[in-house]
Amino acid sequence: MEIALFGKYKTADVVVKDDALRPYINITPRLLLKSHGRHIGKFAAAKTHLVERLANRIAVPGHVGKKHKVITSWASGKYNRNMRTVIETLDMIEQKKKESPIQVLVRAVENAAPRDETTTIEYGGARYPQAVDVSPLRRINLVLRWMVQGAYQRCFGKKTKMAESLAKEIILASESNMESFAMSKKNDAEKQADSAR
Repeated sequence: MEIALFGKYKTADVVVKDDALRPYINITPRLLLKSHGRHIGKFAAAKTHLVERLANRIAVPGHVGKKHKVITSWASGKYNRNMRTVIETLDMIEQKKKESPIQVLVRAVENAAPRDETTTIEYGGARYPQAVDVSPLRRINLVLRWMVQGAYQRCFGKKTKMAESLAKEIILASESNMESFAMSKKNDAEKQADSAR
């Protein structure tokens, strides 16, 4: 018998097309996603399920520029609340796209993950931007952060619910639509890297 995620979503047919990301996107079928912080070490995030990483990112969206994102009642540190938001999001994606929501999420991650970004190098007392390739693990971390931040910005102080907003963000990213916050951030990062070569 095949185990389905939360007893709902089958992951056996999910395909990761990006060869670089394949070892780092964990979509092994499990009933409950809770690693209890067991995965520690250098490439530990690769062992954590992609959906769990998304739920963890909802709890702490990370900073945008110099400002740290406000933690709202939608995303406390509570696992149950964050995971319920993710499950609602996956249900909405399934209703709208009529296909596996895990496949849509994987496609969104592949589309919106940046390949290049800039870092600052100091040479002779002056600082210069330098284009660098992004490691696969960081590509996934960045895209999950951007998707959650984009969803936050769409629903903060509005009637839209977080799950609804996150579903819209993931669907737009999966279609490579530039209205997606994650896609626009990827585009900016790659353009900056091109000009810093």
